[in-house]
Amino acid sequence: MRKRAILRWVYTAAGLASIGLAIIGTVLPVVPTVPLVLLAGFFFSRSSERFDRWLVEHTVFGPIITDWRAGLGFTVRAKLVAVVAIVASFGLTLLIAVGSTAGRIGMILLAVSVIFYIVSRPTKRVAAESE
Repeated sequence: MRKRAILRWVYTAAGLASIGLAIIGTVLPVVPTVPLVLLAGFFFSRSSERFDRWLVEHTVFGPIITDWRAGLGFTVRAKLVAVVAIVASFGLTLLIAVGSTAGRIGMILLAVSVIFYIVSRPTKRVAAESE
């Protein structure tokens, strides 16, 4: 198999895993959905035109990808949900799974970095329903 074909296969598998986790995130509040959908969009855009088109045209996940690719960023609600999910999931991980001080500091720094990244992205303005 050629290197390019292997890379496409790896990207497709990573995209499928990301979208699978995003679907789980729609029902479990500690799994952030939006970053996983964006990650799936990244992988599918590099691996499979069919999967990329499916994701962009999806009624739930499509607007996330379309807005991100257009540079519109996240809505305030999406940012809030992402930050709460990150705090909850990282907090739970710190309480249950991480025992070392260095591991805890690393997890906290990673969480703060991801939160900063999300908050610093453009905020999409949502038109009022009354208009």
